[in-house]
Amino acid sequence: MRIALAGNPNSGKTTLFNAITGKIEHVGNWAGVTVSKKEGAIKESMNPSGIEIKAVDLPGAYSMSPFSSEETITRNFVKNEHLDAIINIVDSTNLSRSLFFTTQLLELGIPVVIALNKTDLVKKKNTSINITKLSEQLGCPVVETTSSQKNNNGLPALIEAAVNIKGQPQHAPFDATGVNLTDPEAVKNADIKRFDFVKNIVSEIETRETKANVQTTQDTVDRVLAHKWLGLPIFAAVMWGVFSISQTHLGPLLADILAGWIDGIYATVEGILGSDVSPLLSSLLLDGIIGGVGAIVGFLPLIMVLFFLLALLEDSGYMARVAVVMDRFFKKVGLSGKSIIPMVIGTGCSIPGIMATRTIQNERQRRTTAMLTPFMPCGAKLPVIALFAGVFFNDAAWVGTLMYFMGIGIIIFGALIIVRITGEKNVRTFFILELPEYRFPSIKRAIQSTLARAKAFIIKAGTIILLCNAAVQVMQTFNWQFQVVAENAQDSSILAGLATPFAFILIPLGFGAWQLAAAAITGFIAKENVVGTLAVVYGITNFIDTDELALVSGSSDVASIMGLSSIAALSYLMFNLFTPPCFAAIGAMNAELENKRWLWAGVAFQFGMGYFVAFTTYQVGTFVTTGAVGQGFIYGLIACAALVATLIYTMRKGDIKAEHELELYNA
Repeated sequence: MRIALAGNPNSGKTTLFNAITGKIEHVGNWAGVTVSKKEGAIKESMNPSGIEIKAVDLPGAYSMSPFSSEETITRNFVKNEHLDAIINIVDSTNLSRSLFFTTQLLELGIPVVIALNKTDLVKKKNTSINITKLSEQLGCPVVETTSSQKNNNGLPALIEAAVNIKGQPQHAPFDATGVNLTDPEAVKNADIKRFDFVKNIVSEIETRETKANVQTTQDTVDRVLAHKWLGLPIFAAVMWGVFSISQTHLGPLLADILAGWIDGIYATVEGILGSDVSPLLSSLLLDGIIGGVGAIVGFLPLIMVLFFLLALLEDSGYMARVAVVMDRFFKKVGLSGKSIIPMVIGTGCSIPGIMATRTIQNERQRRTTAMLTPFMPCGAKLPVIALFAGVFFNDAAWVGTLMYFMGIGIIIFGALIIVRITGEKNVRTFFILELPEYRFPSIKRAIQSTLARAKAFIIKAGTIILLCNAAVQVMQTFNWQFQVVAENAQDSSILAGLATPFAFILIPLGFGAWQLAAAAITGFIAKENVVGTLAVVYGITNFIDTDELALVSGSSDVASIMGLSSIAALSYLMFNLFTPPCFAAIGAMNAELENKRWLWAGVAFQFGMGYFVAFTTYQVGTFVTTGAVGQGFIYGLIACAALVATLIYTMRKGDIKAEHELELYNA
């Protein structure tokens, strides 16, 4: 048996899917978390019938009309797949909006059972819903559920109801299937009639005690958290607190424990190999694999603490308020408040963040957001931030916070440029977002989300990063004649030969060493590789060991080995964070942009922006601290001037296009 879960965004659909299947799909308290269909088998504990049942979690949709990419996925799947039943998740706190979609599902002729979700919140508001009458009015079973609860959640009864309606005919209480969809006026009139039908049902089956003109506790809190002036500094303070806990206090304590385990593995393998083993094999296993991968995995506790705290913020409903706060800034640069959602998701991984841009209806805004989302530091970049914050800035919490707000600043600046280039600076769009109820975040869901992300991180460290570090170690060991590189002759290695040309163009940024260039290059495979490659090429594979080169204590030894000043280190950090993301994320950009011209323009813009930010940081910082510009200033200035000139030229062309279109509009 195959059933589909369909419902409005933020109705608790993905939480319900996780509960009945045991999967751990990402749950965020905003629209657009599910951007593609997810499938899983119903757990035995939730399936009294014992029949094998597959459940499909579809993207949230407000209507069967395909106004967005996510609604298109839902519409096509429900219409074209042979489903035995549909479970329609209805937000019981907002029946009027939810039942509009319900009446459209009932028109399809597929058996429907309604999961009246979030009933716990309804009871807290002293609102009553006549379930029996609602079922009679709609002509389908209705089951009360609270998917966020472990017990007494109504889910087994829901699955049983879905099994029982299999094969039964489904009649529609409101039928608009004969409407001419090519006639906008006819569609509009049909929607008005549908809304009136739903409104009449709600008035008959729902009794509310809360009056609309009475300010609730949530309204009071929103007046502060979503305030047009207070909202942004509050968000900044929240993010600083998150990074302070994860990068300065709790995270490093857990990292110390893991570092000891890694050192124990290193010592054990070293003892097993003994002194008679080939130096190449010893170097490959100890420094290339255990040292390189261990250097990255050593940051896992910091990343897990960060993900855990972000999951709590998402589940509480606060992040939806962040979207509202950011909308007043984003719409001035040609973006929507919805753009913040992919960017926040992108803090975990850029790939699902880019995919989440499907929720944005305006094509130019969607493409712009997909292009700019990778500027938000993702989980793969956290080890790089943690390394440089620990080595050069004594684990200062402001480093991580600054990188995130730098990302937001670059996104805003980039959006201003792109809206000018595309000639759409006069286009106005509107942002509508339902604010979910505040709720106490689920510790269980936060832990599940954190463990899922940690698992993905470890798998990447054990596959892509392991192979990359092994390749780096081999290339560093041999020269172009495939002879072992002599001691103190690392510049003749294959790795040095490949990285040196790239290192030349990085001189104006303050880091012209081939080792640093090699690390930056491997970062395009996976950003965590930057840390692993640095550990291998500099021979500092124990830098997370508190007895050797302790990252958590800001080891000056590591800084001296790298030969970077704090200004150059900050420049290098920004270059790695704000240049193009990993190849997998670029692939996601290609899929979402659906245009090769946009893709290559986006990659070029990302590289140019990262180069410009790093150049400015290093040269200005060096001038302020020493009174003189840094090495390669003229060459870097020429490169940046060429970049700026190109942007100005393309923006001017876009302005001419916009002026022409405005003239045609006013004519």
